[in-house]
Amino acid sequence: MKHLFYILTIIGSVLSTQNSYGQMSLLDAKEYALEHHYNIVNADLEYDKAIHKKKEYLSAGMPEAYISGGFNQFLNLPVQVIDASFFNPQSPEGQVIAFRAGTEFNSSASLNVNQLLFDGSYFVGLEASKLLIELQSIQKNRSREEVLFGVIEAYHIASVATENNLFADSVLQLTLQVEEKQKGFLELGLMTQEEFDQIHYAVLRTMNNKENAELQLQNAMALLKYSMNCPLDSTFSLSTSIDELSLSAFSPSLGTVNDNSTLKLLKNQIKLSACDIKNNKAGFLPSLSAYFQQGYNAYRTEFDFFSNKPWYSQTSWGIQMTVPVFSSGKGKSTLKQAQIKFMQDENTLKTTENGLKLQEIQFKNELKTAQRQKDLQDQNIILTEKIYKNAILKQKAGKISNTEVTQKLNQLIMTQAEYTATLINVFKSKIKLDKLYNKLYIK
Repeated sequence: MKHLFYILTIIGSVLSTQNSYGQMSLLDAKEYALEHHYNIVNADLEYDKAIHKKKEYLSAGMPEAYISGGFNQFLNLPVQVIDASFFNPQSPEGQVIAFRAGTEFNSSASLNVNQLLFDGSYFVGLEASKLLIELQSIQKNRSREEVLFGVIEAYHIASVATENNLFADSVLQLTLQVEEKQKGFLELGLMTQEEFDQIHYAVLRTMNNKENAELQLQNAMALLKYSMNCPLDSTFSLSTSIDELSLSAFSPSLGTVNDNSTLKLLKNQIKLSACDIKNNKAGFLPSLSAYFQQGYNAYRTEFDFFSNKPWYSQTSWGIQMTVPVFSSGKGKSTLKQAQIKFMQDENTLKTTENGLKLQEIQFKNELKTAQRQKDLQDQNIILTEKIYKNAILKQKAGKISNTEVTQKLNQLIMTQAEYTATLINVFKSKIKLDKLYNKLYIK
């Protein structure tokens, strides 16, 4: 029984820690997401599909060989009809002779080899398959970009929520200490019940603020786990501090809009449109192919194909050319559509470039504004916390009422909420600019 208790204790310990990751930095969170997120896994699979698609296109120009065979049994031999005069010139005109010809059992086997010699569309297809791989590579990076953006944003929110929860707890403990001391004054009759109720109201307010902070932290951690594709029942703490994140948010964003993945995607699309034009032009060119065939046929009156009886061979080879002559204008119309699509893609690229430059200006201005607001809120939070603590000291000395202390507490809570919102704005503005420059990756 004692051994069973030890075994159950060990098993329970293992089960309780199997989803615990200890401390997790922002770098750890990004690396975990890159390894486990399903969107990234699917993007990698699409890239693999593109590679095999290229191999499929390449194989179309390689020799193709296959073996075919067949077996026939005529339950009724086919009837042949011939004019009777062929055997007897004296036969009446129109008289025919019917007879059955052939053998009941027939079998054949052949080796066929085909080789494409020239087809303009084939070479264009090879070029397009390479561009398809580049396209999927860009899409793969964009998937990583989206996942990392979500992880970084969620980590920032969770870090701010953690800091806010600690702040709410410190204010609650401070307010509880004040209430505990006020109880003594109430019992000695040095203060009225109304005055004590006022400080108790402040305690209830800080308790509610603490509960909200804990709920926000739980939601933020759940969002972070979801963005990482980490089990929602797992546990870990954040090791990258607010100061480290703030330092990164205030560091300059290096890059240009030319690094943006959307531009790379559109440039690749223009190349694909150019290939489509080439493919349509190639449709006006002739195609050339060759074949070789080696066949064997056997004719039996009995099913004895495995006996030592002859098989009759037949060998042939040839070249086939296909020359387009007339397509009722369909080919020219298709080519014109491809050319129009190419011009549209070029215009889309120019429009997108201008749009990204506009976003660059907006994101930089947003970041500067958020950074200035954060600097102001840093001072505000220090000042309001100092005012609240001084108010408590003055209240102890009887210089101000509990109502005034409650007012200072409300001011502190409101300032903390504003500080939290400003800090999140700084983080979000920074990662939006980093995403624009395609700088979210782990180097």
